Amino acid sequence: MDAMMANACDAAQFLKALSHEGRLMILCHLVTGEKSVTELEELLSARQAAVSQQLARLRLEGLVTPRREGKAIYYSLSDERPKRLLEVIYDMFCDAGGPRQGTD
Repeated sequence: MDAMMANACDAAQFLKALSHEGRLMILCHLVTGEKSVTELEELLSARQAAVSQQLARLRLEGLVTPRREGKAIYYSLSDERPKRLLEVIYDMFCDAGGPRQGTD
């Protein structure tokens, strides 16, 4: 039972990390491959401070891995967990058969 509780806590932390639209969008972009902070800023139309804050949370949760090249910092997914969950989220909310905004 202790192992089950520990797994439930780990799962809850993982889901909390994904429970922000900015972090979800960052992960969606990283599914296609490594991106620099500047690239993510442009893709998200967001300020560097906001992107860096969300990347810090994803890094803290072990979902992304940074790599420095000169002055640029590049991020990639740490493992397959976010990709697997994003595929399910995509199927549920983004695919043609999923729910649409404004409908119940």
